[in-house]
Amino acid sequence: MAGMPLLFDGVPLSKSVQEMSIKGDEPPPEFHVKDSSFGCTDSFDLSASVSVPVIDLSLLLSSKDELEKLRLVLESAGCFQAIGHGISSSFIEKVREVAKQFFGLPKEEKQKYSRAVNEVEGYGHDLIVSEKQVLDWNSRLFLRVFPEHQRKLNLWPESPDNFREILHEYSTKLKQMMDLLFKAMAISLNLEENSFSDQFGDNPVMQVRFNFYPPCSRPDKVLGVKPHSDRSGMTVLLQDEEVEGLQIVKDERWITVPVIPHALVVNLGDQMQIMSNGIFKSPVHRVVTNTDKLRISVAMFNEAEPEREIGPVEGLIGDNRPRLYRNVKNYASFNYECFQKGKVALEEVKLHA
Repeated sequence: MAGMPLLFDGVPLSKSVQEMSIKGDEPPPEFHVKDSSFGCTDSFDLSASVSVPVIDLSLLLSSKDELEKLRLVLESAGCFQAIGHGISSSFIEKVREVAKQFFGLPKEEKQKYSRAVNEVEGYGHDLIVSEKQVLDWNSRLFLRVFPEHQRKLNLWPESPDNFREILHEYSTKLKQMMDLLFKAMAISLNLEENSFSDQFGDNPVMQVRFNFYPPCSRPDKVLGVKPHSDRSGMTVLLQDEEVEGLQIVKDERWITVPVIPHALVVNLGDQMQIMSNGIFKSPVHRVVTNTDKLRISVAMFNEAEPEREIGPVEGLIGDNRPRLYRNVKNYASFNYECFQKGKVALEEVKLHA
């Protein structure tokens, strides 16, 4: 059954999300969102008055005002739109183009890169770990890009022919951007500039997820991605150039992140909330569907070396701010185990007085 979308224990769906979308089929019950453990269930009434801040990365190490703005944004929402990131508009368009070209390949060609049963990397749908799991309305290509020696190149598409070259260059550029941000974040909290980056180790993990969200006939019942916070230290998202879909929770309401064509959306993940001792936030977010527009995005995730223990930076623990989280190794696996048990990993590593 290689290449088919898989349900629990390898039982295939009769049709892929893309096939159901093309035929205008009613999404089956497995895709219907019934509830949310994050307390924001009926939240299609969006707040238009709250914006997502824009940060100019080129000013971070020279402007105290921009650095302070970054700190305030990460303490309140954990998400912003990055401009001045040094990646040209023309190269960003190349990244979008190879994503479109890959998802536009014939089904048989894409299936050459299918993820194996019980594996995460490759093309297809997300791993199903529970019969009760609500399915997301998307297909994705998920790949590890760093460390380089851990790349599974058999899962890296050979078509389009410049896919691998573009992905390598994009990953390298985003790694540099993330390094700058980790440094700026530490300085904004009056820490030594490597306080966060040192915790990630010499070979931090970076993974990319190309997302394909086809139109859905029931956007009132089905989500592209369910509410969650990222397990990463930092996530950088290249949105679709036209179609909105990403929403974050702010002040207990869902806020749509608007499209700024050549900006990159940055949101922190759980690992950074732990390292900052809860000062910086890992926002809950989701992706909504729509009835008539295809949406494609590219997300890059940064995580600490699996065997490296992470925890709150000592300089952020004191009489006025006690330690909020215990140290943890391999947060990605821990997060996965919690998900299988219906628990929230960030809550499980919290120290309760």
